[in-house]
Amino acid sequence: MLESKPLISRGDLNRDSLQGQVAVVTGAGRGIGFETARALAWLGAHVIIAEIDHDTGSRAAEDINREMGEDAACFIATDVGDISSIEDMAHQVLEKKGKIDIVINNATVTPMGAVQDVSIEEWDYSYRVNLQGPVMLARTFLPGMLKRDYGVFVCVSSVGEAYMGAYESLKAAQIHLGSTLDAELEETGVIAFSIGPGLVHTPGALAGIEKLAPLYGKTVEEFFEMSKEQVISAEGAAAGFAATVALAKTFRGMEIDSRSALRTAGISLPGEQDPEEVEFEETSLTEVIALCRKVRKTIYEQHQGWLERPLFERQWMLRNFKKVAGMPAEHWLELLDKMEQALEEGSFGKAAALKAPLNKLAGFYKNLQQLAQGYVKDPVELEKNLQITRQWQEDAEKLSDILQ
Repeated sequence: MLESKPLISRGDLNRDSLQGQVAVVTGAGRGIGFETARALAWLGAHVIIAEIDHDTGSRAAEDINREMGEDAACFIATDVGDISSIEDMAHQVLEKKGKIDIVINNATVTPMGAVQDVSIEEWDYSYRVNLQGPVMLARTFLPGMLKRDYGVFVCVSSVGEAYMGAYESLKAAQIHLGSTLDAELEETGVIAFSIGPGLVHTPGALAGIEKLAPLYGKTVEEFFEMSKEQVISAEGAAAGFAATVALAKTFRGMEIDSRSALRTAGISLPGEQDPEEVEFEETSLTEVIALCRKVRKTIYEQHQGWLERPLFERQWMLRNFKKVAGMPAEHWLELLDKMEQALEEGSFGKAAALKAPLNKLAGFYKNLQQLAQGYVKDPVELEKNLQITRQWQEDAEKLSDILQ
C-alpha cells in the first residue's frame, strides 16, 4: 500500500518542479524503478513505465495514476536490450506526448558469481541490459533532446566487490558513459550524469544477494548486516533519483549517490537524526574556519588559473577536476562557502551534514603529484611543486578528518 505522503514531498522541491515534462524510466514495474516513477509523477512529470514484464508494468501505472491522478503514468512494454523494442516505445511516446525530456536507465540484471564461473551467456545478457541498453536509449532519445536543447539523461551506476564482476563491470561502465556524454553535451542544454542507489531491499537485489551471500560465507541477513551502512529503502533511493532530475543543473556531469542527492534536496530519510553538535573551544573553531577558508582559496585560485588557459587545456583541466574531485569547481566553492557559514554560526553539525567529499578532493591533489612526477623534469622544480600539492592534500584530509 502506498504512503499518503511520498518521501520526495518532504524536502525543498516544489510539487510542480517537472510539470509538463515527459520521463522514461526503464525497469519501472517494481522496486527502485517504480518508486522513481512515483516520485517523478509527484513532481509533475508524465512518466513512461518502460518495463519488460507486462503484469508489473501495467500494475505500476495503475497504482501511480490512482495516487497521483489520471494520466500521471502509462505503461509501454519495453525490452531495453532490443533496439526494435526501444524504437517502438519511442514512437508511441512521441505519438502521444510529442517529446521525451528525461531518461532514467534503471533497468538491470544482476548475474553473480566468480568471473570464471559466470557463463558467457550471462555476461552477454548483462552487457545487453546494463550497458548496450543505455547506449541504445541515448542514441534514440538524445537527438530529439539536442534539437530542443533540453533534456536529462541519467545513468545508474554501481561499483562492487568480488563475485559481482558480471554485474558491476557493466554498471561501472555506465559511469564512464555518463562522463563521456557530459563532455559531448557540455555546450548544450542537455544534461547527463550518473547516480548510484546504494544497497536496497528490492526483489532484484535479494535474488542476487541470495547467490552472493554464500560466496562470502554469510546468510542473506548477515550480508545485509555487514553492509548496513550502505542500505537504503527503495523509496529513499528513488527519491534521490527524482531529486537529481529536478536539480539536474546542480548535478551535471557528476557521479553521485542517492543519499547525497537527498541531502541537497533537503530530504531526511526516516529515522535519520541531525548530526550531533560538537562544542569547540573558541580557538579550535577559529582554526577550523581558517582551514575551510584555506581549502576554498586553493580551489578558487586554481579555478581562476584554469580559466585563463587555452581552450583545449582549460576544458581538460576542468573536466579532470570534476571527475576526480567529484564535482565541478563552482560547486566546490559553493559547498565550502556554506560550510564556512555554518561554522561561523557555531554549528559544527550543520557543517558536517553537508557531507563534502573532501577525500575525493584530497585524491585530486594526490593525482596532481603523480602527474607532476611524469611531466616536471627539473628535480628542484619538481620538489617545490610536490611540497605545494602535498600541503593542499593535507589541508583537505585534515578538514575531512575534523568533519567526520
